[in-house]
Amino acid sequence: MKRTALLTLLIGIVAVGFGALTARPEMATAPTQPWWIGFLVVTPLCLAILVWRGFWWAAMACVMYGTVGLALDLATTIQILTKDQEAGPSFLSNLISGCLNFLLILFGGRSFLDVTQALLPQEPRPPNPPSLS
Repeated sequence: MKRTALLTLLIGIVAVGFGALTARPEMATAPTQPWWIGFLVVTPLCLAILVWRGFWWAAMACVMYGTVGLALDLATTIQILTKDQEAGPSFLSNLISGCLNFLLILFGGRSFLDVTQALLPQEPRPPNPPSLS
């Protein structure tokens, strides 16, 4: 599993998510703040720990997280472009987060597929020795 790439992407997603939470003051009073903190910061940190520990299924969990994150980033980007008047910092944050989520999907999927292929035996097992009886 390509741990370094996945860990770098997950830490980048945590940084962008933490920056998005602290840069927007309206998020501080929103009733869904614990949910956003969990999704944007805690979940990628937990995934990073699982990847660091070497669990092979953590790569597929990264793909699932990246897919949901990319969908949210695309929806938010469309909302910013069609409804918001000031699109600078929010648009840039969503663009970076979307790119990181897309790369997380690519590297996580590739890592998961590489792990399952590496589990196959490389050469056939030798035949059993003849019975003594």
